[in-house]
Amino acid sequence: MNILITGGSGFIGRALVSSLLKDDHKVTVLSRTPDNANKIIGDEVVILSSLDKLPIEHSFQVIINLAGAPIFDSPWSAARKQVIRDSRIQLTEKLITYINDATIKPDLLISGSAIGYYGNQGNNVITEYSTPSHNDFSQRLCADWENTAQQAKKLGIRVCLIRTGLVLAHDGGILQRMLSPFNLGLGGIIGNGQQWMSWIHRADWIAIAKLMINNTTMEGAYNATAPHPVTNSEFTKILAKHLKRPALLPIPAWLLKILLGERSELILGSQRILPERLLTESFHFQYPELLDALTEISPNHE
Repeated sequence: MNILITGGSGFIGRALVSSLLKDDHKVTVLSRTPDNANKIIGDEVVILSSLDKLPIEHSFQVIINLAGAPIFDSPWSAARKQVIRDSRIQLTEKLITYINDATIKPDLLISGSAIGYYGNQGNNVITEYSTPSHNDFSQRLCADWENTAQQAKKLGIRVCLIRTGLVLAHDGGILQRMLSPFNLGLGGIIGNGQQWMSWIHRADWIAIAKLMINNTTMEGAYNATAPHPVTNSEFTKILAKHLKRPALLPIPAWLLKILLGERSELILGSQRILPERLLTESFHFQYPELLDALTEISPNHE
């Protein structure tokens, strides 16, 4: 297939590109920094800096929309929030315009989203049929992003929304943020440790995207999370045991709120998510349990 990916040089995107190339797909990546993208993902893909460079008669069977400015890396000033929104929603609007104008339209749009869509749900079990619990920045961001992507349905395009949890892999993601303090013996629970963390191994995320490509009956929102979420306390305990490091220094919620401001909701919020629709599709998770995922990511630790 001929596949267009936005965000193809990111933490998830670069691994997805590599996997699709191994399956003999033709991949085009849209990037604001094409030279940097070329260094990251190599010469086997076509890299574009703008959709305007594509002739309308050029066709893709699948578009995968993963682009977006990092949500956690900088304080959430009003200007930064606007950058985060524009990098997702404005680009998605441009994709919808491109699809509308295309001579041959794609069969499928897979558009990124996140479990932030649900907001802080406490101890409630969340599936794709759950409703947001309250209106905060990350919830509004995900909802607006999804609503924009859904405009492709009016053009006769199958749309899959992939609500991504905390992605684990050896070369980035949340695990990299956690490893340094743990390796120094400075790890510990966050807040009261009772907030739920819904995670997924990157390999399983990629397998979900491929299933969406191949299974033409799939559409709508899917939770891209492993079937066994854990509390922060459990995550901390399992990671510390796996690394053979202590986890003795808890980080109080009040300190995080001072240090991170509104961004602290991403860490202190609780989302106990089940991938109900994927389980209904009989999707097989290669890494359903956290310890299995951590063992694959860092095989030198036993």
